[in-house]
Amino acid sequence: MALELAKRLLSISPSATMKVTAKAAELRAQGVDVVSFGAGEPDFDTPASIREAAKRALDAGATKYTAVEGTPALRRAVAAWFAKAHGFEVTPDQVMVSSGAKQVIHNAFHAVLGEGDDVILPAPCWVSYAEIAKLAGARPVPVLASAADGFQPDVDAIARAITPAARMIVLCSPSNPTGVIYDEATVRAIVDLAIRHDLWILTDDIYRSLHYGSVQIVQPASLGAEIRKRTIVVDGVSKSYAMTGWRIGFALAEARVIEAMATLQGQTTTNAAAVSQAAALAAVEGPTDDLETMRREFDRRRQYMVRTLRAMPGVTCVEPQGAFYAFPDIMAFLGKRTPAGQLITDDVVLCQYLIEEGRTALVPGSAFFAPGFVRLSYATSQANIEKGLARMALALAALT
Repeated sequence: MALELAKRLLSISPSATMKVTAKAAELRAQGVDVVSFGAGEPDFDTPASIREAAKRALDAGATKYTAVEGTPALRRAVAAWFAKAHGFEVTPDQVMVSSGAKQVIHNAFHAVLGEGDDVILPAPCWVSYAEIAKLAGARPVPVLASAADGFQPDVDAIARAITPAARMIVLCSPSNPTGVIYDEATVRAIVDLAIRHDLWILTDDIYRSLHYGSVQIVQPASLGAEIRKRTIVVDGVSKSYAMTGWRIGFALAEARVIEAMATLQGQTTTNAAAVSQAAALAAVEGPTDDLETMRREFDRRRQYMVRTLRAMPGVTCVEPQGAFYAFPDIMAFLGKRTPAGQLITDDVVLCQYLIEEGRTALVPGSAFFAPGFVRLSYATSQANIEKGLARMALALAALT
């Protein structure tokens, strides 16, 4: 008789984005030419100056344990980086370094959430918030925004979702998966709710540097001391610096919260990799020319993708203002049949059809609490975008 696995895993789902990426890789290994719009990973190399700094750090001995919270030099640099970005003083004891932004979120949830607490998730939202909340014993409460409202969070619906069990509201702006940036009025209204109901706010700012046009990003912690003390900011170098594989994330919070998160991290991974911390130091202290080059290229790809999606009959798409995702509405194709006669019952089945017959991998919107939509990442080459969208258009046109 096989030993049972832990019951906590029964309620946890695998990452849908990683599942799509793995499926695309599996088909490629079989010799199938698949274009993947799945993973949110820049196709650029980490800037050369950062790679060179890592090489020097290795030669200088960056191969040992560091302090759990991160090297003193990196914490000082990140404190200054946060202060410059958000316009308020940040001290190193309010900062810590983890093995990616996902670990920061894991640490934060486990540090401030208890069994049975509610976590309000303005949705569509990233696939892992709900699963990490469950691991912390909390209950995810998604509150879906409407495409008709540009995917701005529905403040009234969020207010209705707040019960005595509510403990935290999670914000991600620019949003994964919609690319939408939350406007100032909406952010201020959510801040008022958090203060009134004595809630934490966690802001996932991993896409903060990737914004387009004139829209401004509003960080709740910049709106005053009262909200600042209840805000946990998640950030890092993965997306904007093309450093996903280096696994470095940053947390900004009150010193007591950082201390609690460090206690948790000390019993899991201990410190982030020493050489990765050296690379991150070079990133946050270095020039931003490479970041701007990548941002402008993402913007060009964004415009092309949105224009091409909107040209497909039956597809509508809210314009993304940041990150590197488009989140089109594909409800017009539900209820249709494939050339082989299969009924397209939902966005999951549609994505299966697109990868198997259209050789294009997309993430179903259901994974983000938004059935009837799909997510495409434009963090891939222009050539892949053109090829993948052409295949998508042909596959959708073949549905009857």
